[in-house]
Amino acid sequence: MRTILAGLAVAGLALCSAVASTVTSTARAAEPSPELIAYGKTLVEAGDCAGCHTADPARPFAGGKRIDTPFGAIYAPNLTPDRDTGIGAWADADFTRALRYGIAPNGSNYYPAFPYPYFTRMTKDDTLAIRAYLGSLAPVVSRNKPPELRWPFGYRGLMRIWNAMYFKPGLFEPDQNQSAAWNRGGYLVTGLGHCGACHTPKNYFGADKQAQAFSGNEVDGWYAPRLDGAARTGLKSWSEADIAEYLQSGRNARSHAGGPMAEVIVKSTAKMSDADVRSIALYLKSLPPVRRETIVTPPDDAEMKAGQAVYAKLCIACHEADGSGAPRIYPPLPGNALLQSVNPSSTLRIILDGAYTVTTPRAPNTGEMPPYAKTLSNGQIAAVTNYIRNSWGNAAPLVTPSQVAKARKEMP
Repeated sequence: MRTILAGLAVAGLALCSAVASTVTSTARAAEPSPELIAYGKTLVEAGDCAGCHTADPARPFAGGKRIDTPFGAIYAPNLTPDRDTGIGAWADADFTRALRYGIAPNGSNYYPAFPYPYFTRMTKDDTLAIRAYLGSLAPVVSRNKPPELRWPFGYRGLMRIWNAMYFKPGLFEPDQNQSAAWNRGGYLVTGLGHCGACHTPKNYFGADKQAQAFSGNEVDGWYAPRLDGAARTGLKSWSEADIAEYLQSGRNARSHAGGPMAEVIVKSTAKMSDADVRSIALYLKSLPPVRRETIVTPPDDAEMKAGQAVYAKLCIACHEADGSGAPRIYPPLPGNALLQSVNPSSTLRIILDGAYTVTTPRAPNTGEMPPYAKTLSNGQIAAVTNYIRNSWGNAAPLVTPSQVAKARKEMP
């Protein structure tokens, strides 16, 4: 009997050892490869995930950053693999469902400040690559903050109605009549890069006006300009090389990045591969204008003379009498699409707050413009804004002192 029991014990130990070996082998096989993690990192950078999910640079992806919306504030959650406060306990299916459908592991709906209406176009493989990279980060304990939304928007159940009305889940559908590079650009622009989140106007409920895609939108007191082929205020005058240079360095011969776009470039597009940036440029250059540009009535002579006087005193040293500036150091003003936008918010913010040339590895040299909020009155800022927006062939709607006053109140 003892021999039999001993034999059974040995067999049991062997079986346990075999099971443990199998489980260990399966776990090791499930561990993401270094190549997958590296690829996931490139996707995370292309999606500018750190831009929203990092409040403290010392704790990347730990969340906590406040995101203001027209409906109140939302705080970005913790994306590190902490099991209690991050996504460490999530299954792969949980992560993919959250990214592509806006549904949390507990079944609740996310708000579209999290751009799942764009991420839904991503492939499952790409979502899992992102998951692999985030899983490789050091876990950080950082509890998610509840949203601070006005009534009744705090009821997440309302998102079911919003999704039924405005959310169209589905993968990016390649156009077989276009090149692989064009389709890659479309995938990045309309999906992972979620460019329309800023550059497409929104309706009363915060959903994209699809018929006006990429035709410009105000964001946090700045204006995200048109990305379509509008002649004066869009990208018609930009070449593919102009777009690529802008995305990689934050400046080109036509414009400089400022405000939220400067942050996107530093944290995202400047880190992307040359091929991906070129594909974005190729796709954007193919977008036709989706609506007509505003018919402009030029300012009267008195307004232009008042603006010219301010320009001659404060601006001419850097931007030159003809507005030509010093491209890639001080941006040129003639033909500047953002300057001529129907919404002057970005121009007013730059004049009021001043500006610093964004620095990237491709363009490390700096430049700056002093703030004029304390130097100039609302009338003077309106006048010089109208002058530069309507000189040297430019044409843009009149800016009033009351618009400047409003911009002042929105200054941080």
